[in-house]
Amino acid sequence: MKRSVRKIVIVGGGTAGWMTAAALARMSTGMPYSIELIESDEIGTVGVGEATIPPIGDFNRSMRIDENEFMRATQASIKLGIEFVDWYRMGERYIHPFGHYGVQMHGIYFHHFWLRHQQQGGTLSPDVFNMNIVACHQGRFGKTPPGDRLPLPPMAYAYHFDAGLYALFLRRMAEKDGTRRIEGKVVSVQQHAEDGFIESVTLADGRIVAGDLFIDCSGFRGLLIEQTLQAGYEDWSHWLPCDRAMAVPCERVSATTPYTRSTAREAGWQWRIPLQHRTGNGYVYCSKFLGDDEAASLLLTRLDGAALAPPRPLRFVAGRRKQVWKKNVVAIGLASGFLEPLESTSIHLIQSMIARLLFFFPGGGFDQASIDKFNAIACQELEEIRDVLVLHYMATEREDTPFWRHCRAIALPDSLRQRWEMYQESGNIIIEAGVLFKEASWFAIMNGQGLRPRAYHPFADIPPAEELARRFELMRGDVEKRVRSYPLHDDYIRAHCAAAPAMEKTA
Repeated sequence: MKRSVRKIVIVGGGTAGWMTAAALARMSTGMPYSIELIESDEIGTVGVGEATIPPIGDFNRSMRIDENEFMRATQASIKLGIEFVDWYRMGERYIHPFGHYGVQMHGIYFHHFWLRHQQQGGTLSPDVFNMNIVACHQGRFGKTPPGDRLPLPPMAYAYHFDAGLYALFLRRMAEKDGTRRIEGKVVSVQQHAEDGFIESVTLADGRIVAGDLFIDCSGFRGLLIEQTLQAGYEDWSHWLPCDRAMAVPCERVSATTPYTRSTAREAGWQWRIPLQHRTGNGYVYCSKFLGDDEAASLLLTRLDGAALAPPRPLRFVAGRRKQVWKKNVVAIGLASGFLEPLESTSIHLIQSMIARLLFFFPGGGFDQASIDKFNAIACQELEEIRDVLVLHYMATEREDTPFWRHCRAIALPDSLRQRWEMYQESGNIIIEAGVLFKEASWFAIMNGQGLRPRAYHPFADIPPAEELARRFELMRGDVEKRVRSYPLHDDYIRAHCAAAPAMEKTA
């Protein structure tokens, strides 16, 4: 296991490959590592994940990327949350926002005070206390202006962007920082005779590329981690039955909404992701209840504008690789597993795996205890996201199609059942250290999907009714005042990060 790492070989490009290459190249400046990335123009990339969540900003900042330059280069727009339509029942909609509701008081989360308000006959929506939701409804976005004294944090946000353009943007950075790109298709893999570590890969033209640490970004096929090392795959389709997707871009025909939209359909759900130059669309569905041709046809009838390409099919099995790091191979992106992009976590999982690899980087050798810990953390992260996705399908009153009747009969994972029962009994949402989804996210989804707690935290009764009403009015007014000071989303883009018109025609 004491193998010094000097050469890193990344197998596969796309978003996963070039995010990995760019981060490794930039973060290891001054270290004696060489980085090579193998990709083939013959093999297309899946391109899932044009909508992101706020940690992507941390990644870009760590890479010293100028935000406006990045947004122009990737045709990006701002994302403040996700609107869920028809999930709880037909005609109902809610927004899962970034950022908090109200403020914590008396040592407990704000939602307990809203539950008190609601259970005592109050009519205010929790939405009015969340800056992101109010901004979504008004189509606004902005940064906190200088001199602003409102007691509100800056607005949390992420981006919608063209994943292919983002990969190209990062490729330029990575190559500038010393990464060498090798055009070619891997046809065989060579392992050490005694311990099975990967020693090299052979390309179709006969070239051999050797390395010490291999990063598998080869997509669903998992060329190194599965086809070679047989790490194993844990199938979660009994919890997440959707196994197909159709994706198609369409013309941008209206104002660029600062949020993603997810609409529940007869056999799954449809995404809508607005970029500067087009709108991304897709139908994620279960093949047991809907055929591919019908899915494509239905998707094409539900677009804002004219389709810009034929629907592109995608097949997958929800689940995770049992070991995302085995021997000297680390799987990143789709090679590590797949969870449908319902909560826009695809690119985040790439980012978090890269950050974890940097933390556990095996410069002086491969320590099995560190590898085991790496795998355990990755498993925990994927299971948390899985539970959030399952919650959307299970917390619903829909029984109007065979698909939704099937979803209502699915048994909850034990970890989700505990959260579900605790919230229903007491309104409590307990957040463990280091998890991705915080209290506001769980509350937004559970409340939006119709879960109504029987009680709330007793400390929420501390403020007298008149005092609580006064605080609510102050919070609501501050949120409205701040959002009203922001420009419309499209005006912000035009002022700061609009892509060149010529690029819009060619992208």
